[in-house]
Amino acid sequence: MSILGNFGETVKEHRNQLGLSQERLAELCNLHRTYIGAVERGERNVSLKNIVRIASALGITSSELLYNIEGCAEIDQSKNY
Repeated sequence: MSILGNFGETVKEHRNQLGLSQERLAELCNLHRTYIGAVERGERNVSLKNIVRIASALGITSSELLYNIEGCAEIDQSKNY
């Protein structure tokens, strides 16, 4: 799985544990619902600012949210992140 996909799965898992819809999480983050959906599907590269917003809305630290991606091996060198 890609880094973005792994991150998105982590967001989704935490959101589901809290019983939040994508729409409610988006409201708590002051982001759009479609953006949260794209993040969860691994379709959006997330800025540091938005990582902090999402983590805060989920009641966890940014490092907790990023913890699962540290071992992710797939890094696409052809893309400019």
